[in-house]
Amino acid sequence: MNLTAFFNHWKIAENPFKGEEARQDPVFWRLEGIASLHDSAPAPSSAGLSATTHPDFEKILGELSRPSTAIVFGEKGSGKTAIRIQLADRIAAYNREHRQARCLLIPFDDLNPILDRFSERVPIERKSKKDLPESPLMRFRLVDHIDAMLSIVVPRIVDAVLKERRDEKADPKAGALPAPILALDLPDDARKRMRRMEPSFRHDLLLLQAVYDRPERADSRTRRLRRALRLGAPLVNLFWTVLAYTGWLAPAALAYYGYQHEPRLLVWPPVPGWFVYALLAAMALYLAALIKRSVYDRLRLISLGHRLRKQIRILPRGDASFGRSIRQLPDSNVDAAVLPMTSAEEPRYALLDRLQRILRPFGYTSMMLLVDRIDEPTAIAGEPERMRAVIWPLLNNKFLQHPGLGVKLLLPMELRHALFRESSSFFQEARLDKQNLIERLAWTGPMLYDLCNARLQACREPRPPEIKQNTKPLTLLDLFGEDVTRQDLIEALDQMHQPRDAFKLLYQCLVEHCSNVSHESASFRIPRSVLDNVRKQQVERVKQLYKGVRPA
Repeated sequence: MNLTAFFNHWKIAENPFKGEEARQDPVFWRLEGIASLHDSAPAPSSAGLSATTHPDFEKILGELSRPSTAIVFGEKGSGKTAIRIQLADRIAAYNREHRQARCLLIPFDDLNPILDRFSERVPIERKSKKDLPESPLMRFRLVDHIDAMLSIVVPRIVDAVLKERRDEKADPKAGALPAPILALDLPDDARKRMRRMEPSFRHDLLLLQAVYDRPERADSRTRRLRRALRLGAPLVNLFWTVLAYTGWLAPAALAYYGYQHEPRLLVWPPVPGWFVYALLAAMALYLAALIKRSVYDRLRLISLGHRLRKQIRILPRGDASFGRSIRQLPDSNVDAAVLPMTSAEEPRYALLDRLQRILRPFGYTSMMLLVDRIDEPTAIAGEPERMRAVIWPLLNNKFLQHPGLGVKLLLPMELRHALFRESSSFFQEARLDKQNLIERLAWTGPMLYDLCNARLQACREPRPPEIKQNTKPLTLLDLFGEDVTRQDLIEALDQMHQPRDAFKLLYQCLVEHCSNVSHESASFRIPRSVLDNVRKQQVERVKQLYKGVRPA
């Protein structure tokens, strides 16, 4: 007998236990009633939500009007990605109800583009010739995280002001940092609204764009943005530009005057006089203005651009591009205290404050940084030390408690082991006692039983209301023989520890039962012997997985 015949007997539309990854699991999306990927998804029932939501979810979510930090450690398959999706959906629902106090979700669930660019920019170091090269990720800093955050959000704001539309699935090799779930909803009249704001708001946006816009057209967009915001060019730059283009008129006028009124200039050698000195002075001033405008200013801007490029290590942008953008800024913003030209954190915090200030008139009063799948980027490849090098800079109490910013870290269990090996000074700096720390995302047998029951109900074939009212709900226990009790199932699921492993247990029970039963026997209940046999196999698999001797 095959699985299709088994499910047809129980009126089950699809296999409830085949999904192992929340992002590609249609049963999970349907059960949650998340319509962002499934427009026809039904509204989730309160029973379904309570069964699929981990008991610690509300603690992790916190109060969205005042976002807080949460640090969660969980084994592979414990539901971290599902929690990330649930957090995103809960924030979307909150934003629909609070249009003037929304929370902007900044996704850090795909760090490949950021870490790849960083690895390209940071040279590999060797402590000695005999040592193996050290990974560039060991030099990742908190300011690099803040730069990455700003690089995700700022281009979207600039797009709205310039009325440009961009494909979110752009190739990261083209220089853009993709924002797959950055739900930044700005109105169509964003340009008009920005123009009506105070000049300080507009200068803040121009500053952020000059530093954190997409590399491929950042310098040209700086000029366009300045004009769209109706900000004049810096007066000093305008003065020297006009002087460089029109300064030749003075010596030319003097030369013409001398040709007409100074016959001493027509003999050779010319007789020196006041006019000759005036002409030479005018030519010298013009050449000085031309050199300053064409050589000195360009070299100065390239030097400033080099300092910026050296510190912003997650964007593939050149010195000249930074320099052309800086040229559009007023002199008050071309300073190391404003631009991130050093490794200091204070300019980044100030730029983060500027971003929050810009978003507030558009109804975004808070932001949430959501970190997940830290073990998956190619540059990390599941290596605990590299994960630690990337995540540990975020464990800074000042950053985690930044006003209006909540940080949600969904981390693999390997980092928990590394955390407990840290010193007391590290704990004092991170102040994890204030960060809603969940040391392990644990699931009990009853929780997994309810979760599997909810998935089973979500996969039932739709029935007319009159039949549905008179039909007893199908439970997980109904699929098993009379010699299997509810407690037996709970104990078996309790040994799996994680939703993913619980699904594998039930899926294997279904497969083994169907493979040992013919169509003619019409046996549609799984006997206890199959459960016990599969249970032993899966318990051994889970033990080997935790020991690291089995891939999955």
